[in-house]
Amino acid sequence: MLELADKLDRINRSVGAAVRWLALAMVLVQFGTVVLRYVYGISFIFMNETVLYLHATLFMLAGGYTLLVDGHVRVDIFYGLCGPRGKARIDVFGALCFLLPSMFMIAWFSWPSVRNSWAIMEGAISVGGIPASFLLKSLIPAFCGLLIIQGLACILRDLARLREENAAA
Repeated sequence: MLELADKLDRINRSVGAAVRWLALAMVLVQFGTVVLRYVYGISFIFMNETVLYLHATLFMLAGGYTLLVDGHVRVDIFYGLCGPRGKARIDVFGALCFLLPSMFMIAWFSWPSVRNSWAIMEGAISVGGIPASFLLKSLIPAFCGLLIIQGLACILRDLARLREENAAA
């Protein structure tokens, strides 16, 4: 089980390593936009949309990586009081009852919009913007897929931890 979990982890580790550079690109494009606007009085809509696209891509594709490194905010008053066994149980319950069902629902309900956007090759959000809204919408099922992959890896790892502790007891 741990070998499969490690393989699933590698997917989000690779995606995280790639998309982290979007943060730098986003800062540089935003800096250029500000300089052009306030120093030279020039504004380009495509530059503003570039920041939007970079921001959306970074946060949507880094969701699975954030779960991998346990970077999501936990709103659970009992989790911190639990030992490793209790934490593993809470994590498995949360992934099976909340994470996976919500990701499947979001993917299911967003798919018609994504499919239609690709069918018409949906264009720019604003006149003069980037003519690729279909790519932005595609981030939704990608986000769901990456979180499902990482959720499964976390479940496998937690089940292995519980099995080890049962065997030791």
